[in-house]
Amino acid sequence: MFDNFPLWPQRASSMAGNVDALFIFLLIVSGLMTLLIFTAIIYFAARYRYRKGVPAEQIEGSIPLELSWSLIPLGVFMVIFAWGAVVYFKGRTPPRDSTEVYVVAKQWMWKLEHAEGQREINELHVPVGRDVKLIMTSQDVIHSFFVPAFRMKQDVLPGRYTVAWFHATKPGTYHLFCAEYCGTQHSGMIGSIVVMEPAQYEAWMSGGTGGPLSATGEKIFAELGCVTCHRSDTQGRGPNLQGVFGKPVQLEDGRMLTADENYVRESILDPGAKVVKGFKPVMPTFQGLVSEEQLNALVAYVKSQSQPGAGVAKANAAVTAPEGAPGKGNQVQ
Repeated sequence: MFDNFPLWPQRASSMAGNVDALFIFLLIVSGLMTLLIFTAIIYFAARYRYRKGVPAEQIEGSIPLELSWSLIPLGVFMVIFAWGAVVYFKGRTPPRDSTEVYVVAKQWMWKLEHAEGQREINELHVPVGRDVKLIMTSQDVIHSFFVPAFRMKQDVLPGRYTVAWFHATKPGTYHLFCAEYCGTQHSGMIGSIVVMEPAQYEAWMSGGTGGPLSATGEKIFAELGCVTCHRSDTQGRGPNLQGVFGKPVQLEDGRMLTADENYVRESILDPGAKVVKGFKPVMPTFQGLVSEEQLNALVAYVKSQSQPGAGVAKANAAVTAPEGAPGKGNQVQ
């Protein structure tokens, strides 16, 4: 009977148990409070019911009673708050060495690309026992990446990146849904997460024909003429990108921020929004000139410049921008 009507979705991630435990605790607290309230109502209705010939009595307040029903619920709510905060922040903070997958949502499909270059549509292959970080954006409207078995759901927004992560614990195929109404074919925007044993995953990964996403980004970087401004020497009109990702950046207006995925993305599409100190706002916008997939590749390339041994000197020395190509100015540092 329970095999046909399970009370819970299958648990297949490291976070699933934590989410379920908090949810069960909320159900227990809600159930006990409901039982207590209805028991009190029935008792007081019977105990203090109207009886003919018995005059009503004035009941004075009780400070200990009022403190009890104020402080005890407060304590319970604080436990819920603290527990929920721990689960939330753990679920929103990917481990540093996570495998990265870029996700582009559009009406009505999921397009996914691994850092190694493999591309998929409505299906994501991942290894069991490894942290996977999803860097997601939407091509049109708001979507929501929802995998019930992983107890994870993250809105996917146009114009920016949102991040989610999971650690699959069981091989298998798990449902992927869009949990945000996104148009007439919203119900058909479904997919699968295929969790494989490490050896099977490596075999699947080796069957790909594309190169690393960062290499694609490097090619686009050169084709757009970005290398003419973002040089590794002091002659460039734009900042040197080597080692910049994940580091603090000082802007012309004095603000400090961290160069993350959203900063790199914004610097490509809206260069004047955050001008790096020491540089002029001469970079043209690439809004409408690059697709979401190309943006992902460019972000992956900039990130690769912060890895050990990475550099842009070889590109600066070997590549010259095409005639008339705009230089990628000064925003990313």
